Amino acid sequence: MKINKILIKTLFISLVLVIIQSCGGKQGGVRTLKLGHTLNTQHPVHKAMVLMAEKVKEKSGGKLELEVYHSAQLGTEPQCLELLQIGSLAMTKVSAAVMEGFAPSYKVLGLPYIFKNKQHMFNVQDGPIGKRILQDGEEAWLRGLCFFDAGSRSFYTKETTIESPEDLKGLKIRVMKSITANKMVSAMGAAPMPISFGELYAALQQGVVDGAENNPPSFYLSKHYEVCKYYSIDEHSSVPDVLLISTIIWNRLSEEEQKWIQEAADESVPAQREFWKESEQESLKLVQEAGVTVTYPKKEPFSDKVVDLYESYKDIPEIYNLIQEIRNLD
Repeated sequence: MKINKILIKTLFISLVLVIIQSCGGKQGGVRTLKLGHTLNTQHPVHKAMVLMAEKVKEKSGGKLELEVYHSAQLGTEPQCLELLQIGSLAMTKVSAAVMEGFAPSYKVLGLPYIFKNKQHMFNVQDGPIGKRILQDGEEAWLRGLCFFDAGSRSFYTKETTIESPEDLKGLKIRVMKSITANKMVSAMGAAPMPISFGELYAALQQGVVDGAENNPPSFYLSKHYEVCKYYSIDEHSSVPDVLLISTIIWNRLSEEEQKWIQEAADESVPAQREFWKESEQESLKLVQEAGVTVTYPKKEPFSDKVVDLYESYKDIPEIYNLIQEIRNLD
């Protein structure tokens, strides 16, 4: 007997709503907000969100508290986004690539090799450009609070190292459900395969895909290194994570409560970057110890293949102008 998937989804969301409502809201003069995400407790982004929760409590003198639910306790990434949009969950974390479907300006953050270096990327995220992009999701009830460093994405494969775009020809590479990621991998010569991250380990094992692309901590923590023994650090894109709050919840908060949350989010960013740096170094060390061959191919052949991606936005002035603004920033 087949179980209706829609029914399962409905029952799951109903259960989550009961959990959220039973321990949320304002009790005894204390307002409690829930933050649900899919990462495990070792992840540097989770550590930053825990730090943020401590800062919120400290700034508010205990009047406002943030409870962090990790490892998909409150649902998958899409489910958490849905809960934010109806105001039943306060906050979540997603990749900026996921936000492309809600706010077009996020597309520029996933463009390959758009950032000159790490500091240039931080200048974009922390400055006026980043602030504008964070607010562009409000029409979809998703307000961005800050960007978290998610490093740079590189290719990892099962059978062969990727030293040039030619090595990608004929390979099926898993990508995020992002138009930009699809176009990029296709331009480099591989066949992009959008598969959810939770299903990727099995897809690699079963040969549904030949490889994927991600940052070192995600490659390590997901244990994809058990299947893929080649990691080619071409750093083709640097898509950040974004911390979101439901605009429905945000608009219910007082100006003072909004200030506490925004300040705590901003203050968690530099700490997260340090957590990330340490995690990245440790992850590369551990995957090599596990037998993974790590190489550093020249980036120019890869970047040459994706130049046309920038020009493809010429007919969309708001995106093309934003691209130029980022590229002209020091």
